[in-house]
Amino acid sequence: MTSLRPNIILLKQGTDSSQGIPQIISNINACEVIADIVRTTLGPRGMDKLIHSENREPTITNDGATVMSLLNISHPAAKLMSDISKAQDAEVGDGTTSVVLLAAELLKEAKMFLEEGLPPRALLKGYRKALELALSRLAP
Repeated sequence: MTSLRPNIILLKQGTDSSQGIPQIISNINACEVIADIVRTTLGPRGMDKLIHSENREPTITNDGATVMSLLNISHPAAKLMSDISKAQDAEVGDGTTSVVLLAAELLKEAKMFLEEGLPPRALLKGYRKALELALSRLAP
């Protein structure tokens, strides 16, 4: 039995409701921008970043967690990069830049396959299989 009620989707005015591969690639691009911001903070020769905000003193840091926490990210997919950075900081206390860069590289590779026509589900299946294989090799 089919419902006769129309689908109602409530979005804020100005919200983009695009879908499909182009939207996935757009999300990946947003995540790559965030990774590019913190990329140069990595390692012993990591560069400092000067972050200026209207309501606080300027901050100079080369700590990826600090940079990520001070960014005002509005893109939903890019916010995930901030979330994984915060989760890494809370769980381990270090490696926040590395986890953002690792995620960005996985997304960069995924983008290449998506642009070549690989279905997103096949890509996810491959990533899950790779995860299982890596975990089986790392397990004692």
